[in-house]
Amino acid sequence: MIKLYGHELSGNSYKVRLLLELLGLDYEWVNVDLVKAEHKSPEYLALNPFGQVPLLIDGDIKLADAQAILVYLARQYGSEDWLPTEALLLAQVVRWLSTTAGEVRQGPENARLYHLFGATNINIDRAHQKAEHILTQLDKHLYNRPWLECDRPTIADVAVFPYVALARDGKVDLDAYPSVLAWIDRVKQLPGFIPMAGI
Repeated sequence: MIKLYGHELSGNSYKVRLLLELLGLDYEWVNVDLVKAEHKSPEYLALNPFGQVPLLIDGDIKLADAQAILVYLARQYGSEDWLPTEALLLAQVVRWLSTTAGEVRQGPENARLYHLFGATNINIDRAHQKAEHILTQLDKHLYNRPWLECDRPTIADVAVFPYVALARDGKVDLDAYPSVLAWIDRVKQLPGFIPMAGI
């Protein structure tokens, strides 16, 4: 059985859990207590030397990094719908995985870390500027389309969704982005959708 190590308030852990649910896969959830630094224990570091969540174990396969795990799950257990193989469509989906690790992380995710978890190494003014920039781009992109790419939900949507939907945790107002709000509602209507605290 698939085993997913993560933390309940981690958006990156949640996005993997969300895809597992959307794909209808059976899995075991293993909560990693970040406050108690379980992710830095010798036992956990033996599984994931980076000491981060999420971590997916599937038989002999051990995978860290949420975006990499989404790619694996989509290709191993999903259909062409979740991760297309046609060159242009694949590139368009992967672009959003990069955006998630870049602009979304630097904006909404960092603002959430600062306000919700008290991270002191974040320039909150810069995080709010980055959040406004990426949310403006997302709102324009989603103005005349229901999903980020391919006219259907893909792992692009699953990757971007959590920290955008959790933006208010970082004191980022979403009311100015109606297309983003409509997209968030569409994701919530997907069969198999599960919530997390704040969403």
